[in-house]
Amino acid sequence: MPFPAPRDAAVIDIGSNSVRLVVYRLEGRAIWTVFNEKVLAGLGRDLGAHGRLSPEGVQQTLAALKRFRAVLEAVAPAETFVVATAAAREASDGPAFVARVKAETGLTVRVLSGEEEAHYAALGVLAGAPEATGVVGDLGGASLELVRLETTGAGLGVTLPLGPFSLGLSDGFDGERVRRLCAQRLAPVASAFKTDSFHAVGGAWRNLALLHMRLSGYPLHVVHQYEISAAEALDAARLVAHQSKASLERIEGMSKKRSETLPYAAVVLESLIEQLDLKRIEISAFGVREGLLFEAMPPRVRGLDPLIEGCASLGARQGVADDLGRGLEAWLSEAFATLPPVFDGRDAVLVAAACRLADLGARLHPDHRADLVFEQVLRAPIAGLGHAERAFLATAVYARHSTAFNPPELEVVERLLNPARLRRARALGATIRLGCDLSGRSAPLLARSRLSLDKAHLSLTAEAGYADLLLGEQTSKRASTVAQLLGLKLKIN
Repeated sequence: MPFPAPRDAAVIDIGSNSVRLVVYRLEGRAIWTVFNEKVLAGLGRDLGAHGRLSPEGVQQTLAALKRFRAVLEAVAPAETFVVATAAAREASDGPAFVARVKAETGLTVRVLSGEEEAHYAALGVLAGAPEATGVVGDLGGASLELVRLETTGAGLGVTLPLGPFSLGLSDGFDGERVRRLCAQRLAPVASAFKTDSFHAVGGAWRNLALLHMRLSGYPLHVVHQYEISAAEALDAARLVAHQSKASLERIEGMSKKRSETLPYAAVVLESLIEQLDLKRIEISAFGVREGLLFEAMPPRVRGLDPLIEGCASLGARQGVADDLGRGLEAWLSEAFATLPPVFDGRDAVLVAAACRLADLGARLHPDHRADLVFEQVLRAPIAGLGHAERAFLATAVYARHSTAFNPPELEVVERLLNPARLRRARALGATIRLGCDLSGRSAPLLARSRLSLDKAHLSLTAEAGYADLLLGEQTSKRASTVAQLLGLKLKIN
């Protein structure tokens, strides 16, 4: 079945610290970023001291918006969202700024209330991780939004003056003073937001996560759904809070403006860990912008699994057989469902996702397919999967193209996957390879055969009139590889 026609959507996000234009390609439930430009304008830099927008920040923001308007005139997205958050909301001259934006750029700005900002941040997290539970925290330049995730979606939300600009950035960083302010401002709401899992949204916390990766030697620098224990996050936050500005600026990839705000973000995280009794922190690359897109999707589309749909989108754009992924899933999922789970209820989703990636290497040189698809899947900006699941799918697509197992980043796989998960990923990839080669990538032909497992055997059979499908050395070779990886004997009849 052909994949739905893509459409473009754009979000202009006027924040307290940055103003950003992101253009997305939407393919059903799959959200792809195709253009992303940010200006650290510091619109809310003077908010804490004077209650007004920074004049310099206003000028930088207006210049950025005029450029963004020019880009959008050419791109012509199907829909555009223009939103502003805490700085425009809280500043005494916020309404005048919004009017000036309209007059000079023609853009109509929607100023989100604190509750709306929290709501969209939570929707963004759910867009990227539908099974997320706990509390979302979205840290911007002027405010922190906290919202509890309920079984029905976004629940209770509050906004607090805990962004760097509201904590006295203009006065210079004083760790003890910032800690006192955080404690005072968190105390009235802390009991309502105690949780084990905290989903951190915002550029400062993404930078903190990247710093933690470097310090800990973590091999996969993908921030989305990067998980840190509370103890490790606390150590990293305290380390950052005690660094000088000059030391932070020497960190690779750290901009001067981000180095000014990072110590404040670190102290806020430290206070949250202590007051909310957090056990683990998960970084979300999705936030308010993606929440706006997610809310605008039809309910049927919102209910789809982002991992399966993202893999289907990726495979459809690079493959040659539209219905192959669904056909493979129908062919092998029943057999794999008899195996002991290795991902706590996620096995069926991962099997479905891997099948959607079966044709990913179809247009690549056969000598390099395995390596190239491994690298692409390991770092693909697909939502709905944790880091171990990334390694699992990357291993599966590698094994789909290669019997020998020597992926380009074996150390990543071995760090993120235990032996049982690694072996299962290889078996899944080998089974997908068997299905593709058995059928010549034809889903209707594949449906004429059956794969089954019992305690001792892997059995491959064919319908009456299709016995010739099972002939050939390659079929036997591919099936033997699967049986060996599953620790079973092979029966072909």
